[in-house]
Amino acid sequence: MIRVLMADDHPLVRAGLKYLLAGCSDIQLMAEVDNGNELVKRLSHTQVDVILVDLLMPGRSGVELIKQIKAEYPRLPVVVLSSYKEDMFALRTIKAGASGYICKDHAAERLIDAIRKVAAGGVFISDEVLRLIANDLHTPVQSMAPHTLLSDREYQIFLLIVAGFSPCEIADRLNISVKTISTHKTRIKEKTKLANTSDFVRYALNHKLSLESIASL
Repeated sequence: MIRVLMADDHPLVRAGLKYLLAGCSDIQLMAEVDNGNELVKRLSHTQVDVILVDLLMPGRSGVELIKQIKAEYPRLPVVVLSSYKEDMFALRTIKAGASGYICKDHAAERLIDAIRKVAAGGVFISDEVLRLIANDLHTPVQSMAPHTLLSDREYQIFLLIVAGFSPCEIADRLNISVKTISTHKTRIKEKTKLANTSDFVRYALNHKLSLESIASL
């Protein structure tokens, strides 16, 4: 029996996933939570074999949450469920330790296979993500898009700046100081060669970094 813990802040999504899992005799949903902080707490007293986690939830989420889980439970596979296309976040989540990345649009046909595969020690990634990984491995650093050179934290702050959040608002969201935000912004400018917030926004639009997903961070 494959024991699953599910984390997603959308009740309708959780209901749909529960329905899918209920039809599988070899998979048991042990618990469900709606935020990253509750997920971490639940892991401390719930034995599971696979975690299904929404990429963007209230509290700790995304790449930072995956890194924390893998640091504390290195052998526990994480499958990321995302509303956003692979080329925005998939590569970063795989590098952080996720064993799978599934767009919610394809969850119905892929989720069960993904759970079984990662529970057996494998990885589950789409052809699109494989292409991204191959490109990442073979593209010289000097030829990479500047935003791919940002650290995970810098990328997160970059997206929030583009979404129109002030330094104080970003600091509150990420639980870090305004001074730290300023330091990261300076590094972002250095790495991307962008001069100001207007340049950030133009860059995001030109590289099709979805403003819908940015606003959900």
